[in-house]
Amino acid sequence: MALRVLHVATGNVGRIALGQLIEDPRFELAGLVVSNPAKVGRDAGELAGLDVVTGVAATADLGAALAARPDCTVYCAIGETRLPGALADIGKILAAGSNVVASSPVPLIYPWGLLPERMIRPVEDACRAGGTSLFTTGVDPGWVNDLLPFAIASTCQRVEQVRCSEIADYATYDGGPVMFDFMGFGRPVGDLPKILRPGMLAASWGVSLRMLARGFGFELDEITEWFEQEPAPEAFDVAAGHIPAGGMAAVRFQISGVAGGREVLVIDHTTRLRGDLRPDWPQPAQDGGSYRVEIVGEPSYRVDVCPTSARGDHNYAAIAAGAGRIVNAIPDVVGAPPGLRTPLDLPFTTARGVFAAALTDRGTGR
Repeated sequence: MALRVLHVATGNVGRIALGQLIEDPRFELAGLVVSNPAKVGRDAGELAGLDVVTGVAATADLGAALAARPDCTVYCAIGETRLPGALADIGKILAAGSNVVASSPVPLIYPWGLLPERMIRPVEDACRAGGTSLFTTGVDPGWVNDLLPFAIASTCQRVEQVRCSEIADYATYDGGPVMFDFMGFGRPVGDLPKILRPGMLAASWGVSLRMLARGFGFELDEITEWFEQEPAPEAFDVAAGHIPAGGMAAVRFQISGVAGGREVLVIDHTTRLRGDLRPDWPQPAQDGGSYRVEIVGEPSYRVDVCPTSARGDHNYAAIAAGAGRIVNAIPDVVGAPPGLRTPLDLPFTTARGVFAAALTDRGTGR
């Protein structure tokens, strides 16, 4: 029997996740919640960009949507700029008896050691009240720096360091709030956006580092951060808007988990808006962008992951990967004991069922 799923938000991640829910025979779309008044009343198929009519109309009323008693809710609303509101939404959903898989807020990937207990406890209480589970994940932080390192390191006799990298050109990414407000592209170098202010990198990616350390069986002594910015040599335009001359056009940052006086777990990001900027920084394994997991040990590894898509470029493929990780986890999250779940709690076989659409007449809406 198909699991009944409520979907929340149709932004860059949410739109792709919604399309999978409609096309995948493992799921039945039980409702759709949006925040944009212009989307209210429109069919879910249209908002997902599919040439299908689902009969499910978008609503702005989360409470009314929960009255349909979905088995699970896919929560893709922005959480980082509205953390209290996102936590309240998720608590309401969990307490109402619906499990949750989410792309945000990122701290919920592994909140212990980052969020204060007063923010974690209400979520845990809501899980107990509703008999429900919550799983939050994405790409990075997400499967690139939790699922892959564990899978690769499981073949090693010993490991000295794990490094996870994203190396990407964001010129085609059209998420203005992320590009300009959060990451600071286009700002004068030195005018730091929120993500580059002291402690923010360590907070944002510390969730992955702490979870990796726990999974490998040790604790971190500290988390350090470092970044470098590169200005635009002249003005140019990207999908999200205009980059003035002298405005930040590339950034590299690194977050390191330190134990025993050594950097043992490292997350490294290189983000450009033009491929010719800072050729001395890491280069992707394919045009546009790729992910990389490097392990120093016995044996040592360098594994490049090159996402592609028939529906878009490398940026679309990366977002689709995060959306797919969320949606494919639904059956295991529904079956998990109540509480906050992490990749350490769920089986690695969350891909079970991904052939379902290809083996039926569904999955042909695009």
